Amino acid sequence: MATNDLTEIIEADRAHVWHHLLQHKSLETTDPRIIVEGRGMRVWDQTGKEHLDAVSGGVWTVNVGYGRESIADAIRDQLVKMNYFANSAGSVPGARFAERLMEKMPGMTRVYYSNSGSEANEKVFKMVRQIAERHHGGRKHKILYRERDYHGTTITALSAAGQPQRAAQYGPFTPGFVEVPHCLEYRSQFGQVDNYGEMAADAVEEVILREGPDTIGAICLEPVTAGGGVIVPPAGYWEKIQDICTKYDILIHIDEVVCGVGRTGEWFGYQHFGVKPDFVTMAKGVASGYAAISCTVTTEAVFDMFKDDASDPLGYFRDISTFGGCASGPVAALENMRIIEDEGLLANTTAMGDRLIGNLNALAEKHEVIGDVRGKGLFAGAELVVDRKTREPADELKVQAVVGNCMAQGVIIGMTNRSLPGLNNTLCLAPALIAAPDDVDTITGAIDNALTSVFG
Repeated sequence: MATNDLTEIIEADRAHVWHHLLQHKSLETTDPRIIVEGRGMRVWDQTGKEHLDAVSGGVWTVNVGYGRESIADAIRDQLVKMNYFANSAGSVPGARFAERLMEKMPGMTRVYYSNSGSEANEKVFKMVRQIAERHHGGRKHKILYRERDYHGTTITALSAAGQPQRAAQYGPFTPGFVEVPHCLEYRSQFGQVDNYGEMAADAVEEVILREGPDTIGAICLEPVTAGGGVIVPPAGYWEKIQDICTKYDILIHIDEVVCGVGRTGEWFGYQHFGVKPDFVTMAKGVASGYAAISCTVTTEAVFDMFKDDASDPLGYFRDISTFGGCASGPVAALENMRIIEDEGLLANTTAMGDRLIGNLNALAEKHEVIGDVRGKGLFAGAELVVDRKTREPADELKVQAVVGNCMAQGVIIGMTNRSLPGLNNTLCLAPALIAAPDDVDTITGAIDNALTSVFG
């Protein structure tokens, strides 16, 4: 095989690799895409074609961009010194990153390491169940989740999936998970109202009262709903959710797997809204995909509930994540955090996010198919509709065609995918935090061309 001939790689992939989120029938007649190299915000496939990546690795992960030699060097140096020991013992990078992370999260004190967002969320669900058993006589075992939110791919995480297509065909699910209404004002459940945020929170309280407050242990929410349509909660929502949870002694779990570590312009999405969580989970941007790592972060009050009776052989959190003991994750996360700080990427995310939203709003003036533009920082969505007055969703195949047209232009964008029947109609953008003005303009320019081509 010649240096630049990847024929054997393509055939090995076609014959043996089971890809994520892909119907493989198509690969019987077309080649699988192999991403060979990445630098900055650009990646190259096996044909040598260059793409500007507007979704940070396909699933909103590579926050600091590709080709960061300092992260690779830090990982290499750590691995030759100490690569792994089960997290029943500590590690130098694990302790250092936990300390640095807590500096960014006032009120939070403890970090539990694992290796994926799904797993980080599962840890919270287990903690809530154990707290219910040990401290509430088993009563407060139910966990609320929100329509349109998504918390992972395991069976129990899918039990908390507010996206029916994600969970379809994988039941029966873990009992004790209860859905509450979404908070997307563009598709208001209450018609045109002035205080939608408060009403959406009131709808959560109605579910709590229906189920019985003494049965609800926690509520699990994304700070900005990601795969369900890039939904920023409206004014008044988070404040009232906080009040409701305080009133009924319900723990707040914020799922920052997508929004965490700079994506929205703050270190964490919840920090835009003044909410005080009991649990925060994170994964994707923690090490920007350079190593597998996720974190379940808690308050000291939560932590204390697992060491109140040292004589009880079942009184601690009896859980382990094998690869939560990998030293590569926290050492990569430390260098990732340094890059974000030293390069001023939070401020850049805010500035470029404003430019991205501004460009999308300008496109909405040109293309009536754009019904709504929303987002926070470098996390944006444009919902496509047939008619702005009726807000009828655009045909999913046409939305896919827009994504495909952008890909042909050399720009990778995303869309809501297998989430909500009839409502997989939102274009999703999450470029790396290093995005420059020209990058943002190239992304929205490609969308402009694609909308013209697909919709006229």
